[in-house]
Amino acid sequence: MSKEQHMRVCPVEKAGGLDNSFRRFLQNPGKILKPYIKEGMTVLDLGCGPGFFSIEIAKLLFDSGKVIAADLQEGMLDKVRQKITGTELEQRIELHKCLDESIDLSEKVDFILAFYVIHEMPNQDKLFRELKSILKPDGMIFIVEPKFHVSKKAFDSMIHKITSLGLEIKENPKVFFSRTIVLKN
Repeated sequence: MSKEQHMRVCPVEKAGGLDNSFRRFLQNPGKILKPYIKEGMTVLDLGCGPGFFSIEIAKLLFDSGKVIAADLQEGMLDKVRQKITGTELEQRIELHKCLDESIDLSEKVDFILAFYVIHEMPNQDKLFRELKSILKPDGMIFIVEPKFHVSKKAFDSMIHKITSLGLEIKENPKVFFSRTIVLKN
C-alpha cells in the first residue's frame, strides 16, 4: 500500500473503534441490513475492516450464501479471521485482499455493502465501474458515508457518477449520522 493510500484508509490500529458496543447501539448491523440480505446471496462487504458488518451478514444468510469480506489491509482481514476461526461462520465468510488499485474480484455478487469506505478511494470512477461489472442483474449496492467526512455536495457528486453507469436509486435508508443510498442494477 502506498503512503498516500495508507493516509486515506482507517489504520488497523484504530480497528477497535470500528467494532464496539457503542457503535453497535448507534449503527446496529442487523437492523441496517436485514431488509436487504436474503438467504442464498453472495454479498461483498467492501472495506470490511474488522468484520463489524461481515459477521452479521453471514448470520443473516443462515446456512446458504456467502460473504466476501474484502479489505486492502491484511491486518483487518486477520481481525476477521480471528473472530470466525473455528465457528460456523468460517464456512460462509471468504476473506479477500484487494489490490492497491482494484478490488480484484471476478465473482458476481448479489449485494455490495460499502460502509464508510467510498470516500477513502482515490479513483471513484474506476471503483464504480468495477462494482457495476461484478454486480449481478437486479443486484444492489448500499453506500453509506459519514457526514463528518463527506459533504452533501461530494455525496451528490458520488451519486451522479454511479447512476451515470445505469444504476437506479432505490431508496435512502436512515443510518445514524450518515449519508446513504441503495442502488439497483
